[in-house]
Amino acid sequence: MSYHVNEKGYYGQFGGAFIPEMLYPNIEELRQNYLKVMAEPDFKKEFDQLLKDYVGRPTPLYFAKRMSKKYNTKIYLKREDLCHTGAHKINNTIGQILMAKHLKKTRIIAETGAGQHGVATATVCALAGLECIVYMGEIDIARQAPNVARMKMLGAEVRPALSGSRTLKDATNEAIRDWINNPVDTHYIIGSAVGPHPYPDMVARFQSVVSEETKWQLKKVEGRENPDYIVACVGGGSNAAGAYYHYLNELEVKLIAVEAAGKGIYTGESAATSVLGKEGVIHGSKTLLMQTNDGQITEPYSISAGLDYPGVGPMHAHLYETKRAEFISVTDDDAMTAGLELSQLEGIIPAIETSHALAIFEHKEFKPQDVVVISLSGRGDKDLSTYIEYFKL
Repeated sequence: MSYHVNEKGYYGQFGGAFIPEMLYPNIEELRQNYLKVMAEPDFKKEFDQLLKDYVGRPTPLYFAKRMSKKYNTKIYLKREDLCHTGAHKINNTIGQILMAKHLKKTRIIAETGAGQHGVATATVCALAGLECIVYMGEIDIARQAPNVARMKMLGAEVRPALSGSRTLKDATNEAIRDWINNPVDTHYIIGSAVGPHPYPDMVARFQSVVSEETKWQLKKVEGRENPDYIVACVGGGSNAAGAYYHYLNELEVKLIAVEAAGKGIYTGESAATSVLGKEGVIHGSKTLLMQTNDGQITEPYSISAGLDYPGVGPMHAHLYETKRAEFISVTDDDAMTAGLELSQLEGIIPAIETSHALAIFEHKEFKPQDVVVISLSGRGDKDLSTYIEYFKL
């Protein structure tokens, strides 16, 4: 069984490109070129150079000593929070801005929820000197104000999405609409492993630097490339795709995907797609999707702006269906507690998205000799106001 995308753009039965006819030329241009461009020596050289000198890679694989002691297992944190801009998102935006330049695009659009992808896109647009428009739900603009300010400082225009739930799903709708209206000069930098083929695969490949580094870093400290478990939070799924990528076919490595259960899986305020989702099409791909019986998309909810997406990327839908990955749903309360715990045990304040992955130890037992790698996908600066409000700090 393959866990990678096939030539038709599917992971098992999930994926594909369900797009309006107006977008067909854009998607087709990207599909025909992305692997060729990524294989070009010049592209690879520039991408690797920027990851090293600009992003600050490789990021450390940090042994969390006090946390490991508390949970009686070996816990390593892959420190994507130490990337320039504070999250893993920059790995993909660097790749896509180089792709856009190769395809001679002059205008960049993006969608963002937590704002990390928006900041990462605005950052690379400043670096490349390209026009940047970021769509963001009105609610997310309010709860992620520091990131909105960063985007504006970096020269991007932030456009609010005022329809629907006014969060990530709606920002994505607006970005797609923009792309339909500006097909020739515009490249859409999607921030997660979602959307029509080739996006989920392209984003996963740009993020795969995370698992690539984990392999040699683990070899150094543990004498083996493969951990027993890899844990990552999943909204759309780009940090998880990167953390899993080089381990997908290493079946002895267990993959754990942590979703946002919000106020509880069955409270009606949740984003636990694996439990609540049914097959459907969202933003150009067939995947698992939270929807009503007549196919209307259900509004997701999570305390973290980056996880309240009603679907999940097609790669993850396939990993769930084939049972290659175990999906666990974590509530707001458990995630917030885990975020505070990491701060006080290891001196690292995580993004609330990441805190969901850190809450795994309350849900699952590990053996003392197990090596557990957690993708520490982002830092918590952007979430301080949510932490302050929640803990009355």
